[in-house]
Amino acid sequence: MSANIVSINVGLPRHVMYDDRNVATGIFKMPVAGKIKVRTLGLQGDGQADLTVHGGPAKAVYAYPSEHYVYWQKQLRLNLPYGMFGENLTTKGLLEGAVHIGDRFRAGSAELTVTQPRFPCYKLGIKFGMMEMLKRFQESGKSGFYLAVVKEGEIEAGDSLHLISCNTNNPTIAEVFMSDST
Repeated sequence: MSANIVSINVGLPRHVMYDDRNVATGIFKMPVAGKIKVRTLGLQGDGQADLTVHGGPAKAVYAYPSEHYVYWQKQLRLNLPYGMFGENLTTKGLLEGAVHIGDRFRAGSAELTVTQPRFPCYKLGIKFGMMEMLKRFQESGKSGFYLAVVKEGEIEAGDSLHLISCNTNNPTIAEVFMSDST
């Protein structure tokens, strides 16, 4: 399996107006250059607004395949920058059907393990300016996945994602996402 980090994206929570209310969200991520520290609770310079559903040790880092951007650009007829889905790592070579819960990767000097798919919340709709995006995201099967930090370290765009261990006895991200979506 050949995989790498295409872009590292971070952002701190901000407040936006939605449905006449002030909503805190950390979904607005922007690509950054250079080495970034990977800590147990996430990337340096990144944050989440609602830790009951995002972040924490099991969801410290969110990865989304760059291959999905082609699909979404055609579907939405928009030019989408990396980080648009709120992901911390835009990856290449790691699709949901080939990544298992518990797979472990080394990137730079950090080690990460796959924990679960991402299920969209209404903040994805806020980001795209259309609530129908939640349904489209769910139906697409293009969920991306969360990673826990096993070993803190540093990463940067261009780093390879080396598979340390593959847990083929566990379900793939696609299998979990589709079974929990129905």
